[in-house]
Amino acid sequence: MGHSRANPPVRTAAAYPHPVSRIKTADLRDAVLDDGTFVSWDSQPVPVPASESYARELAAARAATGCDESVLTGEGRVLGRRVAVVVCEFGFLGGSIGVAAAERITAAVQRATAERLPLLASPSSGGTRMQEGTVAFLQMVKIAAAVTLHKRAHLPYLVYLRHPTTGGVFASWGSLGHITLAEPGALIGFLGPRVYQQLYRQPFPAGVQTAENLHRHGVIDGVVPLEKLRQTLDHALTVIADDPGPAPTPLPPEPIPDVPAWESVMASRRPDRPGVAHLLRHGCTDCVLLSGAGQGEAATTLLALARFCGQPAVVLGQQRVVGGVVGPGSLREARRGMALAAELQLPLVLVIDTAGPALSAEAEEGGLAGQIAHCLAELVTLDTPTVSVLLGQGSGGPALAMVPADRVLAALHGWLAPLPPEGASAIVFRDTAHAAELAAAQGIRSADLLAAGIVDVIVAEHPDAADEPLEFSERLSAAIAAEVHALRAIPSAERMAARLGRYRRIGLR
Repeated sequence: MGHSRANPPVRTAAAYPHPVSRIKTADLRDAVLDDGTFVSWDSQPVPVPASESYARELAAARAATGCDESVLTGEGRVLGRRVAVVVCEFGFLGGSIGVAAAERITAAVQRATAERLPLLASPSSGGTRMQEGTVAFLQMVKIAAAVTLHKRAHLPYLVYLRHPTTGGVFASWGSLGHITLAEPGALIGFLGPRVYQQLYRQPFPAGVQTAENLHRHGVIDGVVPLEKLRQTLDHALTVIADDPGPAPTPLPPEPIPDVPAWESVMASRRPDRPGVAHLLRHGCTDCVLLSGAGQGEAATTLLALARFCGQPAVVLGQQRVVGGVVGPGSLREARRGMALAAELQLPLVLVIDTAGPALSAEAEEGGLAGQIAHCLAELVTLDTPTVSVLLGQGSGGPALAMVPADRVLAALHGWLAPLPPEGASAIVFRDTAHAAELAAAQGIRSADLLAAGIVDVIVAEHPDAADEPLEFSERLSAAIAAEVHALRAIPSAERMAARLGRYRRIGLR
């Protein structure tokens, strides 16, 4: 099908027709921001060299959309909070980014940084504006630089990908969010399907470049319809940007029962034992799940923003799933959680509940040992308050990688060991029949860890978390909140010195 000169084709790096309806800039603005609060930051677009045909295309785009460029910027309020916004208009030459649009985006990001505002970016773009060539292509560099400096200032950068987002936009500022959401059914991908088909004379595989598929594979954090976006942003900003609540009420002290180690191991393996997902659902507020809630190996790692009794935190948790052992992909997700906490200057809460590492050729080739090492090193030196929780099983390197925090809590039946007791028995006795004996001898139970200085607080179970899941989750949440609140009051250098000293002394008492 041809294009007339009066209605020229949109020439972008990755334009692609799709049945999903497109969300216009005004629709996004009105759905997200408080009524009447939007204030434009846009000035006249910077002039760029334009051929006669390109000038006609620009004029036609302005007439058709009422916009002077493919992006609008400004600020508004989300439930009273000031927020900067950068929004693409796909109707303007496919939302493509040339020099004028890039300069507008960069100036807005820099202003948001200077005024210390959270920034919501919502691309809808085919990528680089082909009419401006390589000069336009290089504009992604300055946008990415501005976004990175915004994040280094510990300011939130939130991304909502609209249909379609492809090419250089997706491969730069569209993929740098602390949180990245997308509209349902949106085409999201690097190489536009039309370009792929023209280059390789075959269609791109169906269903790959969709928001839902990318969410399943952990590329983005969630698929959120426009009508739910404001609520999701409110929850995220409540954790990221709002002040912490007052000090939580301390839990009354309880005696620690003398529970045999093997009894705790068996209790930790009960299929109905509440895990990190239950804790977030019943012990937290304002929870926003991030990409770790995916499928396959990623299902063993959960990443979220949440508040524990009013105390905001990034939550990184291991999930007990059938056959769920931790591989390198799960640990890469864990490292993302650590980096997220550091960038946002939020406390990090780590929930340990793992049967152990993946033992496979794929795990070895994927660098499992190296990922454990990096997690361990990055956590113990992380520049933000950290609280680890031994919720259940704490077996092997993946558990150790999430232990070395400022404060370590343990559920009564939580435990920590180099191997599952059966594995230790296999090494020492060449059978698994001595697992209970090894569990007792190795000092893996919570009471032994407390005595060794590895654990600071034991959270009671009455008598087993699986028998009182709601009450236990509330009790654990209160214990976490108390530690997070106390750590916030300690200067960073003092907190770091105490953490390093603590792990230097373990075993030397």
